[in-house]
Amino acid sequence: MTKLRVNAFSISIDGYGAGPDQSLDNPLGVGGQGLFEWFFPTRTFLSHIGKDGGTTGPDDEIAARSFDNLGGPWARHESWKGWWGDNPPYHVPVFVLTHHAREPLEMAGGTTFHFVTEGIHAALEQAKVAAKGKDIRIGGGAATVRQYLKAGLIDSLHLALSPVLMGSGEALFAGIDMKGLGYRCTERTATQAAMHVTLAK
Repeated sequence: MTKLRVNAFSISIDGYGAGPDQSLDNPLGVGGQGLFEWFFPTRTFLSHIGKDGGTTGPDDEIAARSFDNLGGPWARHESWKGWWGDNPPYHVPVFVLTHHAREPLEMAGGTTFHFVTEGIHAALEQAKVAAKGKDIRIGGGAATVRQYLKAGLIDSLHLALSPVLMGSGEALFAGIDMKGLGYRCTERTATQAAMHVTLAK
């Protein structure tokens, strides 16, 4: 059965999924790159962007697991293809929530971006068809994860609690009663770079 998962979502110890002042030049907000210092050096991440090497160990194992069993005004400029270049690390169909209609964008490595203007439920239905029974991974920012959480649609949520403070930015859980929604902590692993926690129903 298809599950809707959030994998390898990094937050600060004060609960922010991005720093302040997000922009095209600063997609993770000011200081937001520090949230992913556990992930960027791993062999898994580097291999997904076409590079060799990288760290191994618990962070890499958790990063690798985040890709297991997956099926398959940012869009205003047709020439803009995202921050990852021509070969994004996803390698599956990606359904992007947007207010701006755009034709699908086919990239190297098996990634095709589909732009969905009809909301979270339409994007989920399209992703289920593409996944062919495998799981679906929610990406994007805290606002996207929050929409799916509030709708009660996420089956599991893996968070990498990074040892940084943002002070402000995009709070992941503000105003959301995770316990009331039926989530509980099902797994936790501490590494030198992050505390990995999985919440599930």
